[in-house]
Amino acid sequence: MSGIDLIRAGSPQGCRPWERHVLTIEQWSALAATSTPPLAGMWADATHVHAAFHGDRELLVASVTVAGGQYPALSPLRPPAAWFERMIRDLWGHAAKDAADLRPWLDHGRWPVTSPLAARPGPAHETTPQPEFLPAEGESLHIVPVGPVHAGTIEPGHFRFHAQGETVVRLEARLGYVHKGLLGLMRGKSPRAAAALAARISGDSTVAHATAFARAAEAATGAQVPPRAHALRAVMGEVERIANHLNDIGFICNDAAFAAPHARTGYHREMLMRAAYTAFGHRMMMDRVIPGGVSDDILPGGDTAILRTLAAIEDEWPTLMRVYDSYASLADRVAGTGITRPELVETFAAGGVVGRAAGRGFDARRDLVYPPYDDLLPGTPLRLEGDVDARVRVRAEEVVVSMRLLRTLLATLPEGPVAVPLPQAEGEGIGVVEGFRGDILHWMRLDAGGLITACFARDPSWFHWPLLEAGIEGNIIADFPLFNKSMNGSYSGVDL
Repeated sequence: MSGIDLIRAGSPQGCRPWERHVLTIEQWSALAATSTPPLAGMWADATHVHAAFHGDRELLVASVTVAGGQYPALSPLRPPAAWFERMIRDLWGHAAKDAADLRPWLDHGRWPVTSPLAARPGPAHETTPQPEFLPAEGESLHIVPVGPVHAGTIEPGHFRFHAQGETVVRLEARLGYVHKGLLGLMRGKSPRAAAALAARISGDSTVAHATAFARAAEAATGAQVPPRAHALRAVMGEVERIANHLNDIGFICNDAAFAAPHARTGYHREMLMRAAYTAFGHRMMMDRVIPGGVSDDILPGGDTAILRTLAAIEDEWPTLMRVYDSYASLADRVAGTGITRPELVETFAAGGVVGRAAGRGFDARRDLVYPPYDDLLPGTPLRLEGDVDARVRVRAEEVVVSMRLLRTLLATLPEGPVAVPLPQAEGEGIGVVEGFRGDILHWMRLDAGGLITACFARDPSWFHWPLLEAGIEGNIIADFPLFNKSMNGSYSGVDL
């Protein structure tokens, strides 16, 4: 029996828009013995472990009851499950039997309790456990520890390099330094109250995370969002996408000691954020997406401000890309550096720029279509090289696509209300949205009073960080900042 058939043989639970099936321990064990379908996310609650998988233009969600504190691991045949299993043990205390890796992930031994989301959290660690790193073997190896505090205003993360001279043999990332306890804070709140927390999971993706969270709440309650709200969410989402791509392209060039594109993309990003403030009253559009719609309509003159900024970007964009293509010293740094192999990209179902730069064309706007993209045709740029240069070029092409989408959206904004009240109802829902890093997944369950009893948020970075570890092997240490920026994984996005 295939993995898809095994999932569908389970007991349906009424999750919307994609059903969740509870499997017996035997069915889950059989699922763990297969390598397909690809994993889309993994989480838990006090009594069950849940996993979402990619189907054919749908998600398949399976659950298993945790017996005696354990459940069969998925990681032996599905490497992407390893980090999720470590997270589940840290937060809920459920151990994956025969897991590939059960070292602590988020718990650094400094929380006031252990397994904080378990039905009965455990006592705090008596002593702070020391981090464990995987060994590397070979002649003349040395270790280079970097972080968690870095130069510049960036998030904290520790990177442990095993190197032979300047060549990296193994890299391990140690994250968990920005743990906020968001999943615990959301429990017991209404979706409207918890939306502010969802918007702060990863600040550069505030619109995308807030939209995925809202869509999960709306699916759980059956709320029908007005068409104008869907369109305004898409306007904000595409503005967010362009702003982040401009930022990433500039910083990649800057990390290759090429400052001119950085200065110009930084200028255009700043002007776009000012336009966002004019249109939505906040530079990052934080807290503008709410369950049921959006908090406010676009402000007078907001569409003009956005269109004026797009015109300025379009006017200079061919010149910027010509400059990028004109310098051999820049090409020497980005071409062939930090290659993510297509087979690993497929194994990890990596989304967004990371996937599309290595041949995986998944785009939730098209493949798990949601309004208003069911009436649009978002183009999906695709390249095969999988290196830093390919990721720059995919970003550059996506900027052009998003500008086209914005012009269409602003020219065809539907009339009508921008929000509806969220019903106070019991239910379970999933929301998936295409953010600038890739597909974002939110799941939540509500009680009869409409309050959150369990939830989870899966940022695209869950699948990107392991590819960073794999892709740096054979490169020199000096190229790591360049490679890291081209991947741009969110530290905060995996630290719930």
